[in-house]
Amino acid sequence: MRDNKGMLESVLPSHAHTPQLGVHLSGDGVDVAVLATNATAVEFCAIDIADDGTLTERRFPLPHCDWGIWSGHVSGMKAGQRYGFRVHGPWDPVRGQRHNPAKLLVDPYARGFVGDLRNVPQTRDFTTGPDGPADPFGAPDSRDSAPFVPHSVVVEPLGEHPHIHHPRVPWKDTVVYEAHVKGLTAQMSAVPEDLRGTYAGMAHPAVIDHLKSLGVTTLELLPIHAFASESHLDSLGLSNYWGYNTLGFFAPHAAYATKRAQAGGPTAVLDEVRGMVHLLHEAGIEVVLDVVYNHTCEGGVDGPTLGWRGLDNQLYYMHDGGSPLRYADVTGTGNSLDFRRPRVIQMALDSLRYWVSEIGIDGFRFDLAVTLGRGDDGFQRFHPFFVALHTDPVLRGAKLIAEPWDVGPGGWRTGQFPVPFAEWNDRFRDAIRGFWVRDFGAARAGEGTAGVRELATRLAGSADLFGMSDPPLLRGPVASVNYVTAHDGFTMHDLVSYDHKHNLANGEDNRDGSQGNSSWNHGVEGPVAHGSVADETGTQIAALRRKSLRNLWGMLLLSAGTPMITAGDEFARTQNGNNNAYCQDNEISWVSWDLSDWQRDLLATVRYLSALRRSHSALRVDNFFLGAPRPHEEPHQVDLSWFCAAGEVLGHDHWNDPSLRTLQMLRRGTAQDSHVLLVLNGENEPRTVRLGGAEVTTRQWRLAWNSAFEHPDEVKAHTDLLPCGTEVRLAPFSIQLYLADVETNNER
Repeated sequence: MRDNKGMLESVLPSHAHTPQLGVHLSGDGVDVAVLATNATAVEFCAIDIADDGTLTERRFPLPHCDWGIWSGHVSGMKAGQRYGFRVHGPWDPVRGQRHNPAKLLVDPYARGFVGDLRNVPQTRDFTTGPDGPADPFGAPDSRDSAPFVPHSVVVEPLGEHPHIHHPRVPWKDTVVYEAHVKGLTAQMSAVPEDLRGTYAGMAHPAVIDHLKSLGVTTLELLPIHAFASESHLDSLGLSNYWGYNTLGFFAPHAAYATKRAQAGGPTAVLDEVRGMVHLLHEAGIEVVLDVVYNHTCEGGVDGPTLGWRGLDNQLYYMHDGGSPLRYADVTGTGNSLDFRRPRVIQMALDSLRYWVSEIGIDGFRFDLAVTLGRGDDGFQRFHPFFVALHTDPVLRGAKLIAEPWDVGPGGWRTGQFPVPFAEWNDRFRDAIRGFWVRDFGAARAGEGTAGVRELATRLAGSADLFGMSDPPLLRGPVASVNYVTAHDGFTMHDLVSYDHKHNLANGEDNRDGSQGNSSWNHGVEGPVAHGSVADETGTQIAALRRKSLRNLWGMLLLSAGTPMITAGDEFARTQNGNNNAYCQDNEISWVSWDLSDWQRDLLATVRYLSALRRSHSALRVDNFFLGAPRPHEEPHQVDLSWFCAAGEVLGHDHWNDPSLRTLQMLRRGTAQDSHVLLVLNGENEPRTVRLGGAEVTTRQWRLAWNSAFEHPDEVKAHTDLLPCGTEVRLAPFSIQLYLADVETNNER
């Protein structure tokens, strides 16, 4: 024990400098710095594992404390050295102080980890008995956690990547593809077996060729930050598959590396990640990471103490201000990182800069991003963290995408993030599902359906949500990341095949997962043999489902905004009705590449629609439509026009008529490119439509796509040029796309 004078000399700042956080090779050892503002002493612990598995530990007290950062130089340490921290200080959990030197803690700035978390009582900082957790505000646990927790590893400095060349795809040209590193290639026979499910496999030519065929410009990877699984999943024989349970914000998840890289250690794992990014860049594909800075894998106070809780529980986590001091959980995970704290913001920014400057990452999708913008009075649109992202010289060129909600008070904030964020648009998702799936089922059952106003707003880029800026309309429709499905929820196939979730495999008696899916099974719950089952009208259920899938794809790729494809939806993969497959590291979640003929037809449709989008500027707009001529344009050059089935311009009464479900949307092209006419029939009967647009163009229309066609090549039989006013026939619940191509004369 030290006397008070010694304690004060250790704790009071020397103000010599602010050291770089983390553990970094320097000279004959490592420079160490870790944040622990309420600690009375911190030890750097070098961990060695003998061939027989015996763990030994060497402890080195850190001699300096500057503004809560403990630091020092430890000689004799080399790359590959395992390490952790032990933190001494008050044990006063009622007031939020949970220092327990029996618990080996990871470095929040570690570049690599070895070992897995074992969810055993020794990892808890409070005393537990043989029957499980006791009082987390009771006495501290004195058992050593070192054999049961991951260990941080000293990693060689990577330095500046000589091959980083960011593709910098403009937002208007961006097509996002959301994928899981393991799940995308685990069953892909075109990828060598030793590369399947790995970072290297993600950059295999077969994967790149597939992405390019879809017009994908930006690969968004589910979390690859190092993560741990939860104890309740261990007891069920399951594991955290999605990875939204972060162990370290600077280290890649080693299990996604090849066996060879894993054997080579964390530096080899990092090299494989950088190699993946480089090869994707060479193909012109950006890499965006789904990042989880809103919480950590430590969970609530009854969870394992692995790092942040033992280092500085009061600082890192958001608390409710009560007694005992409990976590303010706005993430639904047990804890929320406190972005009112400058050091928490610093940790996130340091991590983001690292992934951009040293790994080559092009952007980030922020999970539960509202948590990152919470201040003392709730969500702050211009939170210091958001201002830093906008102005930071390393990060300001990165693509930034917000999941614009969390589960706390006032947590739904779609459209309220500042420049330069794009945001997941759940209103687009709900409108498209509602009009084309839920209402299809309602119409078949003779029930009421909605009108077209909400759908039209989403097709045009959601200016009501994303037009809020100073000056107005600054962000443009590209700020709307349009999606019909994501990793969380039904796949597109299951959206049209199930009325209800089927999550029994998750071990929670089907209680987990969303109840509100806006889905419809088209008459039979679950699988049907395509072409073998018919409903009472004689229309085959499988054929109806296929048409609904094509309708959803038409909306996703032909709407204004930034489309996001969920991996496997392009050929209708299924999760057998599981809408919360976060714990299914198996065939339920893995993409199956064994395609039937109808799946190949759907894949051809998706590729065709994506090619149409790339080919026509009217389908890739980065400014909101004005519904009027733009400055310096002629009066007839209206950028967006709406028509009813009779070809007449829609008026106020039309927009407020809930029975109106047939709509024409004309998007004006340029003098060098086609105008685009999207014709929608959301009724349960065939509909005759008079093609609109005489007010805008004298060009003639040519059919480019019909969602009633099983294969896009069927359009080749429809080559007639149709003047405005021509009557055409639309199948029930179907879409037709027309182009008015550029002509050699001066007609508009």
